[in-house]
Amino acid sequence: MSLLTYFVLTSITEMAAFMPVRGASMSYEAQRFVSPSLGFAMGWLYVYAYAIIIPFELTAVTLQIQFWNTSVNMGVWNTLALVVVVVINVLSVRVYGDSETVFAGMKQLTIFGLLILSVVLFWGGGPTHDRIAFRYWETPGATKTMLADGDSGRFIAALSSLIASVLPFTFTAEMMATTAGEVQTPRKTIPKMQLHFVLRLFLFFIGSALSTSIICPHDNENLLGGGVAASPWIIGLRLAGTNTLDVVLSVAFILATISAANTVDFLSSRCLQALAMEGNAPSIFKRCNAQGTPIYAVAAVSMVGLLVYLNLSAGGENVFNWLINLVNMGGFLSWCGSSIVYLRFDKACNIQSVVTTKLAKRSFLQPYASWFALVTFALLGLLNGFTVFFPSEGSATNFLSAYLGLPVFLACYFIH
Repeated sequence: MSLLTYFVLTSITEMAAFMPVRGASMSYEAQRFVSPSLGFAMGWLYVYAYAIIIPFELTAVTLQIQFWNTSVNMGVWNTLALVVVVVINVLSVRVYGDSETVFAGMKQLTIFGLLILSVVLFWGGGPTHDRIAFRYWETPGATKTMLADGDSGRFIAALSSLIASVLPFTFTAEMMATTAGEVQTPRKTIPKMQLHFVLRLFLFFIGSALSTSIICPHDNENLLGGGVAASPWIIGLRLAGTNTLDVVLSVAFILATISAANTVDFLSSRCLQALAMEGNAPSIFKRCNAQGTPIYAVAAVSMVGLLVYLNLSAGGENVFNWLINLVNMGGFLSWCGSSIVYLRFDKACNIQSVVTTKLAKRSFLQPYASWFALVTFALLGLLNGFTVFFPSEGSATNFLSAYLGLPVFLACYFIH
């Protein structure tokens, strides 16, 4: 998934560095290079997909708190988390920016600390001085079966993991288009930002995946549970005897999750405001308060956060899985759309004889990487809910959560 994300990143970086526009997004690029209808559909896709992440993150917060305190009803934690996110977004952009600066620093320190701790445990530096090495890669093994035995089960498990892994990458590359118009000398700065993004991609995502596979066996029964106890980091630290760190990590995870909900609330409301300014959404959503906050857009987007209360009746784990499916489909549609936009951009450059030297950043992989990403993400989107076609996993709810985003996107495109 990191490689596919990199393919999309290089295409977006090339367009953003060549033509930076303040406040633009991939919906603007789609409107310019493909059609107004695709721009309209992608614009509403971002509003919807960012907004859906809000109850997803709030559900994650509730599940993590519920692990430590089961005496308080989940609805209380739902309300507190939602109020914190709404208050931060209703206040000025400065308050949002200051809060995210603190959250970002905390998240980076946490990840660096966990990666270093994994190396220490690998070599036997834990309380028990037990050298883990690649023990769990040998027993119970590096792979696991799912819904079937043998190689078929391992293939299904690998495919399911690939689809599920899209979540942390969703809409990260697209932020490059929005950032391009806000930085100085974007033709120089954007390529540097791409390099930093790639370094974080390998260090944080790939490094974390390798680390958790080393310190946590895949057959641990706690992985099937909910809340913070299902985190492979927490499980790995407990197996190594470092029980005192799980409380600290739990607090860090909760704050990081609130930060994520805070960010997507901000992004969704600004996308809705941009649509209103373009005439593609009701004009009320472009109105701002004295602090410059699009108050009505924030209110509308935050209403989606009320979906978090579904976990009171259906169980937090079920709601969590439904929202994952909805977000994943949004990510697949966005990346397919971004790849199409780049291919049209590349064709326009060829027709108008825009030489490579005029492009601030040109990857030697393009346009082949975009074609590969387009086909792959289209297939993954169609397979987003493939497990529902197994008799033991099939349900109407899971099917709708996995595929509802596709007809909604197509309806926006064709109705426009």
